[in-house]
Amino acid sequence: MLTSAEGREVAVNKKPVWRQRKAAANYIALLPYVFFALFPFYIMGITSIKTDQEINNLGNSPFWASGIATEHYVYLAANTSFFSHWFVNTLIVTVAVTIISVSVGTLAAYALARLRFRGVEIFGVAVFITYLIPQTLLFIPLIDVINAIDDYVPIRDTYWSLILTYPTFLIPFVTWLLMGYFKTIPVEVEECAYLDGCSRLGALWRVVLPMAVPGIMCAILFSITLSWNELLYSLVFIQDETAKTISVGVITELIRGDIYYWGSLMAACFIGALPIIMIYGFFMDYFTSGLTAGAIK
Repeated sequence: MLTSAEGREVAVNKKPVWRQRKAAANYIALLPYVFFALFPFYIMGITSIKTDQEINNLGNSPFWASGIATEHYVYLAANTSFFSHWFVNTLIVTVAVTIISVSVGTLAAYALARLRFRGVEIFGVAVFITYLIPQTLLFIPLIDVINAIDDYVPIRDTYWSLILTYPTFLIPFVTWLLMGYFKTIPVEVEECAYLDGCSRLGALWRVVLPMAVPGIMCAILFSITLSWNELLYSLVFIQDETAKTISVGVITELIRGDIYYWGSLMAACFIGALPIIMIYGFFMDYFTSGLTAGAIK
């Protein structure tokens, strides 16, 4: 309570004690999850700044370093293709595949959510089933496809083979994700656009897509994550050192038989994870709103 100039008591808006305690309890309950989620990154960062002698000495604690050593980062830059090829290849593949998958998946999701034709429900279920098919069942026929294309255009053992194969599992996922989001947008807003003279494509571009930005951003984030971390296809299709992505280069060049270059391995994993962490940090609001809105019909 505060006293005014006239001597009257004025109430001050304050949160009730029970709400403050509830908020504190929620944060405390989240602490184990935060610790569990961040602990691997902490271990990667700590291990990457240790010397090989400190890593291999079993008497040292694995949870902190005695100093800061940059030898593993220098090794990645000087003795591997991490920065010159792996990182660049991963970035090119991720950007290209995300553009293709989100563009095609957005149009497919809009068609399945809005257009009424015979069998539309079956198509929607088929898209979801296609997304559930394991990648291990697809890479053998995809090898035949890549070899057939390579007879005319040399794409085998290049990142172009990844750009062509990654959309096979990303487009169904993006389509399934955005179908639910488009269904939450009222049809009446499109009808108003038609009355103003817009075609269906014009209504999609001027009205629907701006309203679907959170869902599309969520699809973009998922596409970036899945493309950046993909291992199976890149391991099968890429053998050339200069065409490898981060996920393949790390396990083929920094693991030699039963010998693990732990310091360089952790440094490469730490650097490779940073772009995804930064992207999710910047666009977390779009990610959460896109997921929740797409889940409500």
